[in-house]
Amino acid sequence: MDAHMQDWLQETGVIAIARGVAEGDILPLADALYQGGVRLMEVTLNTPGALEMIRTLKGVYGEEMGIGAGTVMSVEEARAAKLAGARYLVTPHVDVDLIRYGVDQGLPVFAGALTPTEIATAHQAGASLIKVFPSASVGSGYFRDLRGPFPDIPLLAVGGVNLDNAAEFLAAGAVGWGLGSSLVDKRRLATRDFAAIQAIARRFVEVYQAYA
Repeated sequence: MDAHMQDWLQETGVIAIARGVAEGDILPLADALYQGGVRLMEVTLNTPGALEMIRTLKGVYGEEMGIGAGTVMSVEEARAAKLAGARYLVTPHVDVDLIRYGVDQGLPVFAGALTPTEIATAHQAGASLIKVFPSASVGSGYFRDLRGPFPDIPLLAVGGVNLDNAAEFLAAGAVGWGLGSSLVDKRRLATRDFAAIQAIARRFVEVYQAYA
C-alpha cells in the first residue's frame, strides 16, 4: 500500500463502498464523502459502468483521493480495473493468482477472507489488507480472537458495520472499516440527499479519530 493510502486509512479509518450507484450520482457522492473526510473509495465492478466511473473519479481527484475497484473476481477484471486507473483492488474472496497479479503490478490488494486459513493464505500471497467479511455475522469478538495468532496482519471490518458497533471493532483490533449501506445509503442516493451522506461520513471519521 502506498504511503498516501496508508496515511489516509490511519487518519480516517474508512473505505467507502459504492455499489449500484448510478453514473450520474458518482461525482456528487464522491464529493460528499470527500467533504465528510473520507479519502478512500471503492467502486464495485458489479456496478453498471464501474470502470468508466473509476476512470472519471481518477481524473477528477487525481492524488487527492484513493479510488479503488471492489468486488474484483478475477485477474482479467483486475487488469481492466488497473487500466481504468484503480489504485487498489478489493476482493470478496481469496484468489492467490489475483493477489499475486496485484503485487506484481504494484496494486495493493485488500482480500476478503473469514477463516484463519483464508486470512493466512491471503497474507502470505501478498495481500496488503485482509477484509474480514461478513464482520457483523461473526461479531467484534472474532477480531479479538484473531489478534492472538495474527497480531501483525491488518484486518478491516466489512459487512454490517454501523455507527452503533463501529467502535467495538476498533477496540477488538480492526484497523478500520469498509462501509457500504451504512454510509452510501440507497435511500439517500434516491433522494440525492448528499448532505446527509456527508454528515454520516464525518461521523464515522470522528468515531475513528476519537478512538485512535
